[in-house]
Amino acid sequence: MRAWAVTGTAPAAEGPLRLVERPVPAPTDREIRVRVTACGVCRTDLHLAEGDLTPRRPGVVPGHEVVGVVDAVGPDARRLAVGDRVGVAWLRATCGRCRFCRRGDENLCLTPSFTGWDHDGGFAEWATVDERYAYRLPDAYDDLHVAPLLCAGIIGYRALRRAAVPPGGRLGIYGFGASAHITAQLAIADGVTVHVLTRAPEAQRLALELGAASAGGAAERPPEPLDSAILFAPAGELVPVALAALDRGGTLAIAGIHLSDVPVLDYQRHLFQERQVRSVTANTRADGVELLERAVAAGVRTTVTPYPFERADEALTDLAADRVTGAAVITLDGTGSQ
Repeated sequence: MRAWAVTGTAPAAEGPLRLVERPVPAPTDREIRVRVTACGVCRTDLHLAEGDLTPRRPGVVPGHEVVGVVDAVGPDARRLAVGDRVGVAWLRATCGRCRFCRRGDENLCLTPSFTGWDHDGGFAEWATVDERYAYRLPDAYDDLHVAPLLCAGIIGYRALRRAAVPPGGRLGIYGFGASAHITAQLAIADGVTVHVLTRAPEAQRLALELGAASAGGAAERPPEPLDSAILFAPAGELVPVALAALDRGGTLAIAGIHLSDVPVLDYQRHLFQERQVRSVTANTRADGVELLERAVAAGVRTTVTPYPFERADEALTDLAADRVTGAAVITLDGTGSQ
């Protein structure tokens, strides 16, 4: 099979991905094999290719917003069957035994593994996963448009919960890519006033089209104090900016797996009056199930830019250069030509 592998970390424009030939994987135990039809391109894939995240094994295949059809099952698989349409997300496996798993916080598992980091992901024609970590996908979305929900949507949903927006509250969103444009719609559907702060004019326009109350530059002050904020941009210099925009008792949730260094904070300006900062770490499977249900109920529309499989490296380069509005999605069913 064809697959895109991280053969050496480098800036995306220098080609850290290489198109390689690999054996078609065979599912074992409770695994299923998925014939991939689409795979979203996440900023985590970019961090992996560029070396912000250290690859956990050489030649790993990235991609953890995987959509496809089950075409083979392992000997112990019972939950899913050949022909089922499924999604494969970032969280690939947890131990189920540590103190965090036992209390329901499997996103904090001490020995987790992740799709496209520990194990090969969806930048390939086939992928395998334990069936317990695969998602049944809603019929409301086609393969192209459901792909971003599998990480951008799930992480955005968890970040929204971590941000603790009060009913009818005011939410600031810093950065407006794949995850943020989904999260904004979920918040607006809940009656939250959303202010978007992002540097890209195209992203600002999309934010307003989706119902944001305002859209301005990333370092600008929102038009009113914020009850909560979510930082999606991997820019540590925006942490004090977002904290300074919070009202008393406000919460900032930081959604990314990677963040550049945070400047020194001024206690009185940034944290006093019970302002707080929360990180977001991976997700639970329950987060994924809830997000897919909420997205359908809220009528969330994913904005996607499709790329044919043969141009997966270009999708990564465009993401690095902020040339993607919404989410980039690699397709293997002929829908990715531009």
